[in-house]
Amino acid sequence: MKGKENKIYKFNSLSEFHQVFGLSKPENPLVSFIRIEDMEMPNRPLPDFLVLDFYKIAYKDTIGQAKYGQHHYDFGEGGLVFTAPGQLFEKPSNKKSNGYILLVHPDFFLSYTLSKKIRHYGFFSYNTDEALRVSEKEKETLFSVFKILDEELKSRIDDFSHDVVISQIELLLNYSSRFYKRQFATYQAVNQNIIQRFENALDIYFNNENEEQNGIPSVQYFAEQLNVSANYLSDMLRSLTGLNTQQHIHQRIIENAKEILSATDLSVSEIAYQLGFDYPQSFTRLFKSKTNQTPLEFRQSFN
Repeated sequence: MKGKENKIYKFNSLSEFHQVFGLSKPENPLVSFIRIEDMEMPNRPLPDFLVLDFYKIAYKDTIGQAKYGQHHYDFGEGGLVFTAPGQLFEKPSNKKSNGYILLVHPDFFLSYTLSKKIRHYGFFSYNTDEALRVSEKEKETLFSVFKILDEELKSRIDDFSHDVVISQIELLLNYSSRFYKRQFATYQAVNQNIIQRFENALDIYFNNENEEQNGIPSVQYFAEQLNVSANYLSDMLRSLTGLNTQQHIHQRIIENAKEILSATDLSVSEIAYQLGFDYPQSFTRLFKSKTNQTPLEFRQSFN
């Protein structure tokens, strides 16, 4: 990891980003709208990996390949890539492309509800190759928002400027949520394959009784098994099954718990440890939250 850390460049401000890529100083130090074709590659080579201290929403007219599970698919249309502060990503290629970049520092959202709400847009934690692919109609919708943002940021500031920009950013994020849901449905056959592999991974983990030795599996564990980002997996599962990854894991734990409770005389503590819980009360709390019964009440009702 140390070698990788030496190849990371961190942008601490929007002004620094503008300077490195040959752009004029941003009018507002907390938000800027950039045309990709106006950017110049830095005179000195950048490290392989970059980190931003602010949000980045980038639309490129061509993104190339997208990853779905273990496979890559070629796309001619453009798409959106979202990057959160502190997220590591590979430096852009030298390949010429057109598009737009919106940079927003977290401080720009202070005193607005979007300051907290933005953390719940899962696509800011997707991998770069899990970009949002947009249709021509969706592209027109996004571009209409980009146009308003561009004009507003170039206009003379008044009492409403901040509110207007915030509302357009939130509109952009809500449209992106809608379009991602469409994307999950569009590639349902591919995503069904991921769901099947996820269920197989659940079976392997719990059937081999890994939980007693390794504990309850995390969302990240299954994301790594399926070669997708954790947030993408959860959002895709929620879109197609109604349950996110954590809920699927809990569902499997409850199924196994019911089976053990109905077929054995093991105590609640013994079952809790067997299922990977460090504390029996944590197991009891989860079981009751999912079934409205304690483990003992379930056993008694079953008998």
